[in-house]
Amino acid sequence: MHQSILAYRGRRYLWLAVFMLAASVAAYLLQDPQEPANGGTLLGYVLGTVAALLVVWLAWFGIRKRRYASTAGTVQGWLSAHVYLGIALPVLVLLHAGFQLGSNIHTLAFVLLLLVIVTGLYGVFVYLKYPGRVSNNRGGASRPELFLQLEDLDARSSRIAAALPEAFAALVQSGASRTQLGGSLWTRFRGADGSTIVLPGQGQSGAVANAGQEAALDWLAEQQSRASDAESAAKIGELSALLRNKRKLLRQIREDLQLQATMELWLYLHVPLTTGLLVALVAHIVTVFVYW
Repeated sequence: MHQSILAYRGRRYLWLAVFMLAASVAAYLLQDPQEPANGGTLLGYVLGTVAALLVVWLAWFGIRKRRYASTAGTVQGWLSAHVYLGIALPVLVLLHAGFQLGSNIHTLAFVLLLLVIVTGLYGVFVYLKYPGRVSNNRGGASRPELFLQLEDLDARSSRIAAALPEAFAALVQSGASRTQLGGSLWTRFRGADGSTIVLPGQGQSGAVANAGQEAALDWLAEQQSRASDAESAAKIGELSALLRNKRKLLRQIREDLQLQATMELWLYLHVPLTTGLLVALVAHIVTVFVYW
């Protein structure tokens, strides 16, 4: 779906958009109004009506894609039409207005339309590009499987730490419980690592930043250099190796969450802007028929 929406059914909606624009431009050039071209001419009303109906129909896509039992065309077809007819809308609106713009509610509606289209095009870009990146980053695993791998690393670390002095088990437990993943949409989008850890001997109030497991790895490196026997040094080395694997896995999970957040973030702009456009469109229509 992500790779074929633009080529859906031989790009039928691209050609529909091209035909609609060609017919509108031809009608605009051939008209002979008694006054300068504007939204109040016969052609202006016709193009304005078509544009308004298109805005409402395209906005309906957000509802249609959640109606899984609907037989009114495929979601893939609706999305393809959503893209191509949406791109054609600004030209249609400019022809409707006779390219007359000012500081008023009508221009506000046009600006909101442009913003909706820009955010929509970004959404198309995201959904064409990012699913492949998500798949590559996961390496064939699902997100639940990545979290299971993380749990396994923590469990293996705990088993090794149990054979060492109590401070090592406390380090592993603190690192596991204070590792931060997920959070708000903005946190996931930034990919920030807010993990902390309480290093042995610091007390609960002595939590320090542990981004990338660096604090834990530094502490283990120091303890390994002080180890009095080869067996303890070897076990600390095993524990360090597991933490480095955990660091790599955490980066993988954070990138997965970041990519998902990127695919969601544009909707937090696109949907409110679409709502604002519909309100401005109603105000535009009411203003025209009441005051003009």
